[in-house]
Amino acid sequence: MNKKIIVGGQAVIEGVMMRGPKAIATAVRKKDGTIVYRKKELTEKNNRWLKVPFVRGVIMLFDAMITGTKELIFASNQAGDAEEVLSEKEIFSTVTLSLLLGVGIFMVLPSIIGSVMFHSNKLAANIVEAIMRLVIFIGYIWGISFMKDIQRVFQYHGAEHKSIYNYESGEELSVENARKSPRLHPRCGTSFLLLVMFISIIVFSLVDTLFPLPKNVFLLIIYKILTRVPFVPIIAGISYEIQRWTSYRLDNLFAKMISVPGMWLQKITTKEPDDSQIEVALVALNVALGNEVNNATEVFE
Repeated sequence: MNKKIIVGGQAVIEGVMMRGPKAIATAVRKKDGTIVYRKKELTEKNNRWLKVPFVRGVIMLFDAMITGTKELIFASNQAGDAEEVLSEKEIFSTVTLSLLLGVGIFMVLPSIIGSVMFHSNKLAANIVEAIMRLVIFIGYIWGISFMKDIQRVFQYHGAEHKSIYNYESGEELSVENARKSPRLHPRCGTSFLLLVMFISIIVFSLVDTLFPLPKNVFLLIIYKILTRVPFVPIIAGISYEIQRWTSYRLDNLFAKMISVPGMWLQKITTKEPDDSQIEVALVALNVALGNEVNNATEVFE
C-alpha cells in the first residue's frame, strides 16, 4: 500500500462521507436515482492538529461524532421523501440519547459488574469488564446487521473501503477498479473501536491500581463514571496511533496480529456493494480530493 494522503470516511444513509485534504464530501443517491453531494472546504487550520500524534486521534473521534451527525442529517433528508425531512434538533436529540445510553451500557455497566464480581482482583475485574463490553458490542452489531436498512448502510461501508483501496493503489478511480478491491480495510472505524476495547484493559487496570475501589455501590458507580469517561479520549489517542502504525505494516507479524481481529469484525459491518453504490462512494472521494465530477449535482443546505 502506497503512503499517500490519508483519506477516511464513513457510510451514511444511501451514501458515503469522505474526508480528504481539501474537503469533506458527502454523496447520496436520491430516490429518483440521481446523485447529489455536499462539500465542506477544509483549510490548513482545520488540518493543523491532525498532524500531532495522539492529539489527532482525540480530534478525529470528536470530529467524527459531530461531523458524522451533521452529514447523517444531510443524507437522511436527501435520501428520503420531502415529507420525511428531519430537523437537526430531532437528529441531535436522538444521537445524544444514543451516546448517553452507549456510555452507560458499554462503558459504565460492564465496569460496575466486573468490580462487584472481582472486587479484590482489579486485573480480573478489568478483563471481565472488557469481555462484557466486547460481547455487548459484537452482539449489538450482529443483531442490527439483520435489519434491511442497516444492510444497505453496510453495503455503502463496503463501497467506501473499496473506493479508498482504489485510491491507495494508485489506479484510476473507477467503478471497475474499485469493484475488484477488498472491502476490509485496516483503518476502519470498526477496527478502531475494537482496538479501543483492548487498550482500555491496560489503561483502566493502571487507573484502578492508583485508587482504592469504594465498597458502597453508589460510590462505586460515581467512581466508575469519573475514571472511565474522562479517559476515553486518552484511550482513543493511543488506539488511533496503534491502528495508524499497523495499517502500513501488515507484512509485520506483530502488526498483523493486532489488525486481524478488527478485520474479522468488518465481515459483519461491511457487505459487498453493487456498482451504483460504488459510484456514489467515488463521487464523495473525488470531491474530497478536489477532483471534478460530472455525474453528480452539488447541493447547498
